[in-house]
Amino acid sequence: MGIISRVREDVQTVFAEDPAARTAWEVVTTYPGLHAIWIHRVAHALWQRRFFFLARLLSQLNRWLTGIEIHPGAIIGRRFFIDHGMGVVIGETAEIGDDVLMYQGVVLGGTSLEKIKRHPTLGDNVVVGAGAILLGPITVGDGAKVGAGSVVIKSVPSGETVVGVPAHVTGKKRDERAQTALAHAELPDPVLRTLSQTLDRQSRLEDRVVELERVLAQSVGPSPAPQAEPLTADRQASIHTALREVIEPEAGVNVVDLGLVRDVRLNGDGVEICMALIRPECSHAGSLIEQVRRKVKSVTDDERVEVVLVDES
Repeated sequence: MGIISRVREDVQTVFAEDPAARTAWEVVTTYPGLHAIWIHRVAHALWQRRFFFLARLLSQLNRWLTGIEIHPGAIIGRRFFIDHGMGVVIGETAEIGDDVLMYQGVVLGGTSLEKIKRHPTLGDNVVVGAGAILLGPITVGDGAKVGAGSVVIKSVPSGETVVGVPAHVTGKKRDERAQTALAHAELPDPVLRTLSQTLDRQSRLEDRVVELERVLAQSVGPSPAPQAEPLTADRQASIHTALREVIEPEAGVNVVDLGLVRDVRLNGDGVEICMALIRPECSHAGSLIEQVRRKVKSVTDDERVEVVLVDES
């Protein structure tokens, strides 16, 4: 492909990836990510021809002009776009495939002092969020996505999304790049989900202990039926305290402090919890409601605890 065709392809890539781009002249003159790629191609050509000092000097000029540091030895594919770009660092043995989108502050760093492959390899159609750090000779598979601020120290399978410090696979596969490239707010947190599942299991075990204690008490001998207690302020406080152990996995905050528990009241001989959900259609809604029910039952000893969802649509 000729130089003019490659430049035209780079400009078209900016229009495809950045909705703020308006005219070709604006893209050519005001996009530092584009300038950094063009200068790197010249520096890389010098590096391949063993003009090492000139290549490093040009890459240093590139860093001074654009705020983007790309070692001339790095191998970069076609249609690579760095959005904004300030603070991006790409190491010597890094390899980047075609159609990769990268945001500002990303680091492709090395972890070895030996002259070996020590920087990451990115496959085709990879998206790397702002401030992400990828370290070592790891591989990020085709179509994978790295959430903003993540620290990636292990290879990422193709099509997977990773978030966190250190980064964890979320289990959310990328189907179409256009729909998910910028949806950082929708990335799930695997650590919070694991915590929620652990608390759910703990709640089930507590419920089982209460049931075993009740069966044991019945086997010892009959006891007077407990009288229903009024829902006093102390009783309400104990319920709210128990519910603070139930974590909403998407927000990472307990359901009381998050304001999801709207009301706690008596309903006949049982307790009724009026509750809202962040997203009623989410997959963890049933588990969250069951945790609330078991927690209330564990502190009230009421046979019937009902969780009523409040429709706030």
